Amino acid sequence: MSKTTLTSLFRFTGYLEGGSLLLLVFIAMPIKYILSNPNVVAVLGMVHGGLFTIYLIMILVMAIIVRTHIKWSVIAFVSAFIPFGTFIFDRFFINSKSYQNITQ
Repeated sequence: MSKTTLTSLFRFTGYLEGGSLLLLVFIAMPIKYILSNPNVVAVLGMVHGGLFTIYLIMILVMAIIVRTHIKWSVIAFVSAFIPFGTFIFDRFFINSKSYQNITQ
């Protein structure tokens, strides 16, 4: 796979992971505590856990194969724990010199 394809896949995975975190925090958790229905958290939690794992693997792939700077790997990892973090990270990443070097 080319570096550009891997970068696009990484960004897509980030959007999926970030979206699942938002669904979990802002929809599933209120349903669990307000409506006393833990089933939504159980299902969305599993989906989010799988997407989170895939996102971490993609961070490793980007660090090893694409050779992104280590600071971007650390920031990508930390952003996965913050609601809206992966979306904000993506914005900074595509405007970075690292991304410009990959896509040239």
